[in-house]
Amino acid sequence: MAINLTDKIVLITGASSGIGKACAELFAKAGAKLILCARRIEKLDALATELHQTHNTETLTVQLDVSNKQQVFSTIENLTPEWQAIDIVINNAGLALSFDKFHNYDPSDWDSMIDTNIKGLLYVTRAIVPQMVARNQGHIINIGSIAGHEAYPNGSVYCATKHAVKALTQSLKMDLLGTKLRVSSVDPGLVETEFSKVRFKGDNERAENVYQGVTPLTPNDIAETVLFCATRPTHVNINDVIIMPVDQASATLVNRSND
Repeated sequence: MAINLTDKIVLITGASSGIGKACAELFAKAGAKLILCARRIEKLDALATELHQTHNTETLTVQLDVSNKQQVFSTIENLTPEWQAIDIVINNAGLALSFDKFHNYDPSDWDSMIDTNIKGLLYVTRAIVPQMVARNQGHIINIGSIAGHEAYPNGSVYCATKHAVKALTQSLKMDLLGTKLRVSSVDPGLVETEFSKVRFKGDNERAENVYQGVTPLTPNDIAETVLFCATRPTHVNINDVIIMPVDQASATLVNRSND
């Protein structure tokens, strides 16, 4: 029997836009209570208001930079008692910066990707998993990428970070063997979000060209997959889902047409 998410506490990082926002909307519709985390608090507050009006969702918004270890652990530690028993974590916060050959990359861009995509995921997970183990229930859902399964030119460090997410997901599942905790990864291909605008540092034309001639995935497509993973019967663990648009066959093979 599918899990009922009514009153389950779901923490979502990177919840202010894109996949994180879409997850918030679907989990709110399913009756969950939400802890929404992102750096842009004004967007979180607007989303919380919208979800309350539409679904009467109980929401806690938290301004959080997941790459800040002290801030992450302090935030989780200082949650009020009614919000401490987190049932599901959706590690969605992540980014790519620049698109160039390895030897041309600015190492500061490497740091930002490593600090967010790897360390941020580690900090949030480490801050929450112990209480899940103590309660013997919980679900960690990581948003990975096709880049975690195959490398591609000009994306060396981003690909490395997403390979790390894949490895961390697998090893965490092994470490939690014997408990009732679940660990999943949802790994998209081309999804039209702010991702490319961030990667190309505000160059909207270049960002739009990424999706030219393609029908990409939408944030809602990914959110529906995340919801599916979260609502499987308690004896079922969806380890990994790779999801791509029909127009994409691999990280580098994309059919582009004007049809």
